[in-house]
Amino acid sequence: MAENCNMTRAEAARRKRTMVSAALIFLAMPLTIFLGMQLGKSKFMIVSVILLIYTMLPFFMVFEKRKPKAREIVLIAMMSALTVVLQLFCHITLPLQIGTAMIIISGISLGPEAGFLIGAVARFVCNFYMGQGPWTPWQMFCWGILGFLAGLAFNKVDMDELKSRHFKMIMGPVLCVIFAILAAYVCYQIWPGTDGTFFGWRLYVFGFFGLLAGVLLQRKRLPVDGVTLAVFTFVTTFVLYGGIMNICALVTSSGVPGAELSIEQMRVLYISGAPYDAYHAGTAALCVFLFGNSIIKKLERIKIKYGIYK
Repeated sequence: MAENCNMTRAEAARRKRTMVSAALIFLAMPLTIFLGMQLGKSKFMIVSVILLIYTMLPFFMVFEKRKPKAREIVLIAMMSALTVVLQLFCHITLPLQIGTAMIIISGISLGPEAGFLIGAVARFVCNFYMGQGPWTPWQMFCWGILGFLAGLAFNKVDMDELKSRHFKMIMGPVLCVIFAILAAYVCYQIWPGTDGTFFGWRLYVFGFFGLLAGVLLQRKRLPVDGVTLAVFTFVTTFVLYGGIMNICALVTSSGVPGAELSIEQMRVLYISGAPYDAYHAGTAALCVFLFGNSIIKKLERIKIKYGIYK
């Protein structure tokens, strides 16, 4: 009876953290970025620090009823540092976006709150070497949301289920994305607009709603295997990271915030940015396909061995 009561309280606390995280991610952070742009591009470091504070709040809620263990903090710090090192190494040597892959792996293994924290912190540190600028808060938000959604979508309860390849487990999300792309194509046929190409903003907008529907439909039930991880990584990176950073390029490139923004400029950016976004998503998906399952299994063993998040 007492054990069931403890499990109920733990589940209630977990839901509370998820709701707080969602509110911060989808409301507070976009509003903070928007207000920061209104204050001027030179305030990007202040906005970045505020975003870091936002990311820490849900994670600190994990320790609301108990004292944190050093091993838990060390694991978060290790994954953040490893993500930074691998991203910088590939930036100099191999043209692979392995940092994005590591964020998604972190979210799956350590949970949505930790995934967002690792993504935001790792991107903030990376930009000290790759270049800080008004794009930094946007990149922190993008990496963080990838880790958050990965933590929400995947099932990692049983080690024996890590290699489940039943298509029925992923049929719902896959169909959601397919229907979204078909809807985008129908929209293009009915209203081609002035851009004259299907490969533009429609892929991002309709893809986002298809992805969101798929995650909500199959929450916590996606199997952790190479194919599923690669598909999830490609779609989320292309739609979310690419879609948001295209808006960032439009906003940060204007001389006066809000003065030169137009729908036509946004269309051009989405069309011209699609090849790079596909390359980014494809290389991240390749890294996840090759190494994701092995790293997740190692992290699960570490958690079991040291009693982390149990």
